Amino acid sequence: MFKVYDISMTIEEGMQVWGNSESKQPQMNSQPTSPDGVNESRIDMDVHCGTHVDAPLHMLEDGATIETIGLEELVGNARVLDLTHVVDSITREDLEKHGLQKGEWILVKTKNSYSNTFESDFVFLREDGARYLVEVGVRGIGTDGLGIERSQEAYPTHRTLFRNNVIIVEGLRLKEVPPGTYFMVIAPLKLTGIEAAPARALLIGNG
Repeated sequence: MFKVYDISMTIEEGMQVWGNSESKQPQMNSQPTSPDGVNESRIDMDVHCGTHVDAPLHMLEDGATIETIGLEELVGNARVLDLTHVVDSITREDLEKHGLQKGEWILVKTKNSYSNTFESDFVFLREDGARYLVEVGVRGIGTDGLGIERSQEAYPTHRTLFRNNVIIVEGLRLKEVPPGTYFMVIAPLKLTGIEAAPARALLIGNG
């Protein structure tokens, strides 16, 4: 038997959004039932809302757009790292302890997963941590923060990772997931020409 962990955020009005900005809240509009009993709803949301995949265009001029990230790059084994002890930022030293391997996908589980509101002091990946991931040669990193960085001028974490073809997934929910290795499936909406896409994210482990 196997166990499926849904590690994506629920898209709903009132959910946590970047900066607690009202303008970033998704808007759900349910249409009145038609005479023939058909219901239809509409949603208006930022593509960085909830769990999402970033593409290089998000931070790099002339960067690649979201459709250039193939599904084969978002499916496979991934390792969840327990970094719940980290207070402010994930550093090179924090990551070195986990013996990361070239070609690995890592998901960082921090105190962010235990909050249902946006916290301005959320745990983020510091620039030196991003540079270490590039040195190791990881394929991708997923974070349980709505952003992978904060309080760094010129966004060096994003840009270091993007320039070295490291995929970034933000807004994961890892509270219920023990550290370890899982089969990961991240399925972004099939959008094109833009810098990000909302995604459903799953981990599959032994039951």
